Parts: sequence; structure tokens; C-alpha cells
Amino acid sequence: MALTAARIPPGTLELLPLEQIAFQRLLDTIRRNFERFGFLPIETPVMEFSDVLLTKQGGETERQVYFVQSTGALEKTGAGRPELALRFDLTVPLARYVAEHEHELNFPFRRYQIQRVYRGERAQRGRFREFYQCDIDVIGKDALSIRYDAEIPAVIYSVFRDLAIGPFTIWLNNRKLMRGFFESVGIADGEKQALALREVDKLDKRGADHVRAALMGDGFGLSAEAAARILDFVQIRSHDHADALAKLGALGAGNATLAEGVAELKQTLQEIRAFGVPEAHYAISLSIARGLDYYTGTVYETTLNEHPQIGSICSGGRYENLASNYTKSRLPGVGISIGATRLFWQLREAGLLDVASSTVQALVTQMEQAQLPVYLALASELRAAGIATEVVLDGSKLGKQFKYADRAGIRFVLVLGPDEIAKDSVTVKDMRKQEQFELPRAELARTLRLALEQTRAMPA
Repeated sequence: MALTAARIPPGTLELLPLEQIAFQRLLDTIRRNFERFGFLPIETPVMEFSDVLLTKQGGETERQVYFVQSTGALEKTGAGRPELALRFDLTVPLARYVAEHEHELNFPFRRYQIQRVYRGERAQRGRFREFYQCDIDVIGKDALSIRYDAEIPAVIYSVFRDLAIGPFTIWLNNRKLMRGFFESVGIADGEKQALALREVDKLDKRGADHVRAALMGDGFGLSAEAAARILDFVQIRSHDHADALAKLGALGAGNATLAEGVAELKQTLQEIRAFGVPEAHYAISLSIARGLDYYTGTVYETTLNEHPQIGSICSGGRYENLASNYTKSRLPGVGISIGATRLFWQLREAGLLDVASSTVQALVTQMEQAQLPVYLALASELRAAGIATEVVLDGSKLGKQFKYADRAGIRFVLVLGPDEIAKDSVTVKDMRKQEQFELPRAELARTLRLALEQTRAMPA
């Protein structure tokens, strides 16, 4: 019988153990910081009813959805669209969750969710069809203070500070400010505003002349003066806190929508500072769009200063009514999402991740099969002291056991030969420092634990 080629579907990511450890640590860091700010965990089913998930008929979303069908359902003919579909993000399931449990939840409802989502992306390098998203949202009942808009950047700062992947900037804008500005240059229709932003997005790739020509062309018919104002507007960025306030002040009063957006963004900036976010890590950028039809107020994007080619590593914003498709209650909110799988892949490609350490901290070697009970007893002592320990159960040459530890990324290799057993001592090889020493068995656990704690406090 011919063998089937061992392979994974395109758009999925499968990691070797040390890479998986690094990815798990990334998720753990994100989770730890979400919980540090008082967000509560939820999980939703990977499958949702199709009519719940796809509340908007057609469009790009439905073309990317994976439907779920049992083998029994396949036997039926004329069944129409499958009853179930895989979630394509965590926002729609959150909306359904809040609507379904509205009377059991405390508001404002602060949730975090770290789960896989599925999207039929076109297969290409760095784009995934199965990937982890890490989301936080604060949902209010009837109203939600703008102060929560300022708390979100504090969470972002805490996450990426702890990930230690280099300097980063949280860029902010406000949808009301953008809508008011576009209205002032003669683009009042929401769809036309979205199209104009799409043209502006091409500024870096196609140049100012191309964008100016498009804005003055048949689709928009703007004057040269209006096109110039748009190009000047979207290139406004701040360098520090005072500069951000000054540039917002220089926009002038304008119309009511613009004035409201400027006021909200100024307040958000002041309160971000009060949350303790260093001003080197936040700034305004009036080119950020983030889905004109969904976000209604503050919007965020986070980028690595030294790796702009990676693009946004965390984004989100304020929305007016999360669950309008499922409940008559008004549920405004604000939130962000980190695409953890894509972020990990990008960081690995940029050489910003260390994947060389193992969760196994010590390996007890086997010198003589008859002494296996001694080796197992030592491993039990270390595990009781909180040190993850593996025992070589199938003996081989000592050099081969050391090589195994080196390839597996295990830091400490422990040797209990006849001399060590007679003296009640242990020989330790620190594979990281390439040092070898002998010490009394009674001091082993404390010594290893101290070395591991020092490494955590001052990683090499």
C-alpha cells in the first residue's frame, strides 16, 4: 500500500517542542498581564450556529468562513448552508456570549479570551488559516466611560514591556475626529470616507502624487486644495505628550463631530499618562483607520519601532453597540486583539525570540541500571522542590546522555555514580555555563533553585 505524504494544510503552524515552549511563554505573558488588570477569562465553542456567526449576509467575511458538517449531514441532499461554522474571530462570539448571559454578568464586563480562530485566508507566507487571538474587552451597559479607552493602552504597554521584544509605540486616533475632518473637506458619506482612507493607505507604496490624483479623480472629484488638506492631515504624528496635545489643538474647532473627537482624544491622552504609560510609548497618528464601519471612537495600533516591516502587532478600539444583532440592550465597549500566532511567526522571522530553553530544568542520568531507584528518588526530591526533572530510564553511554540534554535544551545534568552515592553527593553539569561541580545531595535542590531564580531575574 502506498504511503500517504505526512504534511499539514497550508496556512497552519506546527512547532517543534522548544518553539512550542517559547510560544506558550508568549501566551502566558499575555494572559498574566490581562489578569493583572482585572480581566476575567472566558472560552466560547469553536463552532457557532451559522445564522448567529454570519449576521451580515455575504461580503468578505462569509467568503472566508469554514463551515462544519458531519458525515451524516453529508448524506442529506438539499440541506442548504451547513448549520454550524467555525468562528473567524473572537468578537462575534463575545457579542453572542454577552447577549446570552446578559442577566448573569456584572457590568462593566471585563473579559479576556485566548483561543484559536479559523479564517479561509489566501495561502501565503505569514498568513494563517488557524491562529490564536488574544482579546480583551470592557463592555458597558447603556454607557461606558472614556476612561476605559485610556486603560487599554496601559494593558498594551504592560504586555509588550514584559515580552521584551524591543521598543514599541501605541498609536492612537479617534473615529469622530476623522469623520469630522472628512466632512469638512466635502466627504460626508461613510462609504466614500472608507474609500478615501483606502487610497490614503497607499501613500507609502504609491506616493503622494498617486493618492492626490485618485482623490481628485472621478471617484471623489475633490479640489486640489481638499486633496492637499487630506494628505497633510493623515501625515500628522506626534513625538511626545505635549506635541500630541499641541497638534490636536492646531486642528481648530471645526464642526461638532471633529471637535468632539479632538476633545475625546485629548482626554484619553491625559489619562493614559495618569495610568503611568511612559510618553515614549504612545503617540497620535491621524492615518489610523481600523474599520470605519465598526469602530466609533478611539482606535489603536501598536508597532515595533525597530521593525516597522512587521506592521501592527496589536490593534482595536471603541465601538458603540457590541451585540445589536442579538439584543435590544445597548452595550458599548472598547477592546484590543493580539494575533498571537502571526506575532510569534513574525518575531521568530526577525530573530527577536529565544527558543533555546526547555521546561525541563534537570536531567538525572543513569550510570547503573541497578541504581534506578536511587535516581528516581533524587528526581522526586527535586520535583517536590519545584524543579522540573526528567530521568534517563533507558541507559546508554554517559556522553550520549549529555548530548541528549544539550539537544533538548535541559540546563542541569546530574550524575550519581558509585563515588557520589557513597559520599551522598551529586555531580552537576551546568550546560548553559559549561561548568561542572560536586555538592552534597542535601544542598542540591536549594542550589539549583537559586541558580534558576537568578536566571529569571537576569536572563542572559
